[in-house]
Parts: sequence; structure tokens; C-alpha cells
Amino acid sequence: MAKKGGFPGGGMPGNMANLMKQAQKMQRQMEEQAKEMETKEFTASAGGGAVEVTVSGTRQVLKVKLDEEVVDPDDIEMLEDLIVAAVNEAIGKVEEESASAMSKLTGGGQMPGLF
Repeated sequence: MAKKGGFPGGGMPGNMANLMKQAQKMQRQMEEQAKEMETKEFTASAGGGAVEVTVSGTRQVLKVKLDEEVVDPDDIEMLEDLIVAAVNEAIGKVEEESASAMSKLTGGGQMPGLF
């Protein structure tokens, strides 16, 4: 009679069990990193500091600060461009920090789509 598939004794072999433990540990560390990112703020500016934007580690815009000189009713397009530039730079800082933290967790390996 043929044996059914599986491992002797019904358990996982040592290497598989170790891999599962490592994966669970990495998952906990990733969850901790995500919680830590939620508490961080990233600020960037454009136009020599005329526009300043602060975003959270979850990429939510928290604050936009404008110098009075940059608010020109005849040149709204410039103000819009400065705001976009500052927001994108601040989000870039979040991405950089997330990638750096993930690299530390994975030993430098890439895991696309996690952060």
C-alpha cells in the first residue's frame, strides 16, 4: 500500500519550520515598521521655501504653508506648480524612508509592493 504524502511524523521538516518562524518574525517587524511610519512626518519645500508641505508617513498631506509673496492672483499656475513640487518631494521622502527600512528588514532584498 502506498504511503500518503506529507512528512514523517506529520510535522514540518526542520528547515521548513525555521523558514516559517523567520517569515513570521519578518511579518511582525514589518508591522512594527508600518506603525512607526504612521507617527512620522516629512516636510519638503519648493520655491526657495515659499511653499512648505508636511505629509505623514502614510502619505497624507498634513499641512501646507505659503509665503504671502507667492500668492499672486495673476499667476495661480506658478503657485500650483510649487505646491505639486513640494508635495511630490515630501512623498518622495516617505518612499525613501520606507525603502530604507524595508531594505534593513530584508537584508537589502527587494519586495515590490510592500511599501
